[in-house]
Amino acid sequence: MDNPVQAMDTAQFERMLLSRKDEVERRLKRIDLDLGTLKSADSAERATETENDEVLEEFGQVGEEELRAIDAALDRISKGRYAQCVECGELISMDRLKAVPHTPFCKDCADSH
Repeated sequence: MDNPVQAMDTAQFERMLLSRKDEVERRLKRIDLDLGTLKSADSAERATETENDEVLEEFGQVGEEELRAIDAALDRISKGRYAQCVECGELISMDRLKAVPHTPFCKDCADSH
């Protein structure tokens, strides 16, 4: 059976990935700006701001991880290996790619991680 992704143009997925990458990069810039703002002199407010900064830093880490996954998916597109599981080599289902276009794993390999 033909790979449905190979049979279709991967440009659709590339556009989705580039759009998501732009969105994540904008969010990370906002996080950096928020983290760079001066903190309140009030100790109670400073404690709340510190907690908020910790959450922002965590969001930033998640965003950085997503950017790496997106870049890896774009690299797989450029090498003609998009939709191929990086672990077992099997094809990744179209439904899975539509849900998570940057996924490097088929469902079975993702479940085993």
